[in-house]
Amino acid sequence: MEFVYALLVLVLAVFIAAFILLVVGTIYFDLSNSEIPLGVDQPLKLRILHSILIGTAVLGKILEKLGLCSQLGFTRYMRRGKKLGEDPKLFIKDLQFGKVPVRIYQPRAPSAGRRRGVIYFHGGGWMFGSINSYEPICRYIARESESVVVSVEYRLAPEHTYPAQYEDCLTATTHFMKTAEDYGVDPACIIISGDSAGGNLAAAVCQTLVGRPDLPKVHAQVLIYPCLQSIDFNLPSYQQNCAVPILFRERTAFYVLQYLKGDVSFLEDVLEGSHMPVDVKLKFRKWLSADNIPKEFKVRGYKPKVPIQSSNEVYEAVKKICEPAFSPLLTEDAVVRQLPESFILTCEYDVLRDDALLYKKRLEDGGVPVTWYHIENGFHGIISLFDKGRLSFPAGKKGLDNIVNFLRSL
Repeated sequence: MEFVYALLVLVLAVFIAAFILLVVGTIYFDLSNSEIPLGVDQPLKLRILHSILIGTAVLGKILEKLGLCSQLGFTRYMRRGKKLGEDPKLFIKDLQFGKVPVRIYQPRAPSAGRRRGVIYFHGGGWMFGSINSYEPICRYIARESESVVVSVEYRLAPEHTYPAQYEDCLTATTHFMKTAEDYGVDPACIIISGDSAGGNLAAAVCQTLVGRPDLPKVHAQVLIYPCLQSIDFNLPSYQQNCAVPILFRERTAFYVLQYLKGDVSFLEDVLEGSHMPVDVKLKFRKWLSADNIPKEFKVRGYKPKVPIQSSNEVYEAVKKICEPAFSPLLTEDAVVRQLPESFILTCEYDVLRDDALLYKKRLEDGGVPVTWYHIENGFHGIISLFDKGRLSFPAGKKGLDNIVNFLRSL
């Protein structure tokens, strides 16, 4: 009996040791394959943050192997945040616009007239993020800009794929525009905003509303390091920042395919650029060419990639990527010319930097006023880290304050 007990203890110890080695090995592999440039705001702090994110993913994988929960479910749980307590400066209420959950933040202080209304779509690769996880940002914007903020809880991939997220955001926005006065908002002063995947959704919704004469004209859009195209993953920023946390080049393509189909079978094709026929690439070249990116953003190195022909099978599977509702950068000039005043925020060490720079040029060429704020030492996701205590980044707070200043100027 003692022998059996000792054997069980030994097996358990080996099992625990194996898992520890797996965790340490995986974290080491991921960290050794990441690159944090010296120019980044507080590189050591970013390394710590990256380690925490990797550790969470690895622990989720272990729990999935043990049959306790899915890695995706665990990661969402760890990132979803919690609803904060009452705010002395805000009325906060959970509602549904159509069937879409939203959270509304209304300043308590009396106002001489109707306020601005800000619709906010959260980031998270269309797979993560929630009203709760973005509560600090939305509260800050509502308080500091004295605006009514509507945070939208759209459905997530891979359970729900394109165009579910876009449709949810469009539904919530049109509902708010029709009922804005019920919340003390001027219907003629509604701003559509979002970061990362939320920036993609904000740009797509804004373009759609250009063709809605039954609704007030959108007053402005705020796009925070948005993902705006999925044709070319070899632009200068993708090459320069391919391994910079917290968004790697490969992970971006992974999120795109999860959003598109809930299936990443064609990941390598998308990364190599063999998911689009050469004639399709040439069609969009006038908007996607790296020649449209200022020279100062290529000094860290850039090698143009020779176009690769695609197979019909791959293209047929992913061709919805070319739709403007999926890749807003690809919309027609006639739509761009009708877009509202825009604020665009970019980060130097972000794979999505050039998506925003290309869109900025298109807007300016179309006569749209653009306020651009570039965080020279910033990385993807830095705005969300403006209030994380010891893991806060001053550059993120400065970026958020620039967004608030833009809103106050409207």
